[in-house]
Amino acid sequence: MEPAACRIDAPPVLVVDDDPVHRRITAARLSRNGQRVLDAGSGPEALELARTGGPPAVVLCDWEMEGMDGLQVCSAFKADPALSGCHFILLTARSGEPDRIRGLDCGADDFLSKPISQEELMARVRCGLRLHDAAERLRLLSADLQAQHSLMETEIQAAARYVQQLLPVRLEGDVQVVGRFQPCFHLGGDAYDSFWVDRHHLVLYILDVSGHGLAAALPSVSVVNLLRSGSLRVPLTRPAAVLCELNRRFEMEEQGGRYFTIWYGVFDRRSRLLRYSSAGHPPGLLLRGAPHVQPLSTRNLPVGLLENAEYDEGRCRIERDSRLLLYSDGLYECDAEDRTPLGLIGLEDLAARLPETDPGLALDHLFAEVSRRLGAAPFSDDASALLARFAG
Repeated sequence: MEPAACRIDAPPVLVVDDDPVHRRITAARLSRNGQRVLDAGSGPEALELARTGGPPAVVLCDWEMEGMDGLQVCSAFKADPALSGCHFILLTARSGEPDRIRGLDCGADDFLSKPISQEELMARVRCGLRLHDAAERLRLLSADLQAQHSLMETEIQAAARYVQQLLPVRLEGDVQVVGRFQPCFHLGGDAYDSFWVDRHHLVLYILDVSGHGLAAALPSVSVVNLLRSGSLRVPLTRPAAVLCELNRRFEMEEQGGRYFTIWYGVFDRRSRLLRYSSAGHPPGLLLRGAPHVQPLSTRNLPVGLLENAEYDEGRCRIERDSRLLLYSDGLYECDAEDRTPLGLIGLEDLAARLPETDPGLALDHLFAEVSRRLGAAPFSDDASALLARFAG
């Protein structure tokens, strides 16, 4: 019978035996069946061959060898990260259970009993090659997934930078407004903004889309761009009407089951009147100097939750040097190190004791205090806040 053709690129089988006759016989049997074979007369030679020429798919190693025996060779292969994936078969005349356990403990994948049967030899080698092929496919798949993950991570970070740049850092003038955003992932569903609609009316709002990540960030960016562009068909100076229009445009069924909460207010600096409407969002906190904290909210459903929902609004006069704190629930729905939640009352207490200084420094102080209570634990939800100081 003519020997089967051997593929040059086929993964090699390494035969390790200090008996040259046995080594040549085993190698010849494999070669006749189309296997690409390498052989070594000792453990050190086998390791050197595998490290310089590339790891073999299967190693057939005699247990009983002078110097470095089969168990030691097996242990060395399995201890080397570049060689540990080789399917290691020990050739032995030992059949006792304790010996087999020793071999398995050293990392052996299979055993082949002497005297060696041609049929069993080829069957066990084929099994080892199948396992090697499966492991190689898994490795390539893992590398491909890792590359896709890295690409996706890069794109998400780019999207996160866009969202961060979209959020205003600071508004100066008669009313100073500063914002802070701490996402629990790269991207989050929190967003806020403040801008003058005209010479007299200032819009301030904060929103929180249900969920996390990209799916939550996309609707929040859409709302920010929509409000900033002034393309709503209702005046931005009417909070309740704005929320009704947003509810019409962002129905939950059309947004992948997502809704959002929002606190939206408009300050008129001529009358010093603040009109506001909140939709399922935590109340704004009007700070008139410690310890006076006035919650501002209206009992409305989140936006997108119910078609044709109606929204009420409230009004409040703003005194000079008052401050208004808007925030998402991620800032207070977090557990301290002792597992006690901060809660809305705890946040109100922190807000009442905020230093009456620059709004940016005051917000830094607030986030630092919340982080101190969390200890080593990260924020479990997106956390954002907007602080306005009505100086003029």
